[in-house]
Amino acid sequence: MIVRFVWVIYAAGLWLCVNNLASAQDGYHLLTVEDFRGSPQATSNNTVAHTKCTIDFHYEGTGQGDNFKVNFEVSLTVDRQRSWIDMKRVTDNKQLARILSHEQGHYTISYMEQQELLRMVNRTRFDENYYRSQASDLFSRIHAKYQQLNANYDLDTQNMRNQIQQHSWDVYFQKRLLYMPPVERVGY
Repeated sequence: MIVRFVWVIYAAGLWLCVNNLASAQDGYHLLTVEDFRGSPQATSNNTVAHTKCTIDFHYEGTGQGDNFKVNFEVSLTVDRQRSWIDMKRVTDNKQLARILSHEQGHYTISYMEQQELLRMVNRTRFDENYYRSQASDLFSRIHAKYQQLNANYDLDTQNMRNQIQQHSWDVYFQKRLLYMPPVERVGY
């Protein structure tokens, strides 16, 4: 009984922390069951849910010489048609909450990637002749970093089955969101 009470207190505290962080972070989205409209897929690692996020990265260079600048749009979306939860394997609301919490971690990694991209493009001075390759290299480097982070997250948490590691990652995400530097536009 005490374990159940402690878990309920922990879950409520985690929800409050994430909810407060979400309201402080522009564009951060808290996942709900409605975000998972896709059909469940069979996987080799017995996954019960999958979150598909997309980062669209568009840019355009304008001007010449000292007046050259690159305008960027970096948007993050949850692909609801390709995100899924196998509800046939969900046994109760507690398990569903754990699944959503784990999947929130995948979304948070994508959000962290988007925010880092925005910070980096705003800090980078792009060359008029090479801005396309500079932008592509920047995106590729940052994307690879967060792909590895996503893989480490699933490996460490064993796709949420390792509750101790899941808790460690939840704390890591809370701190990263809380202390995330703001995105500031630098006038180039």
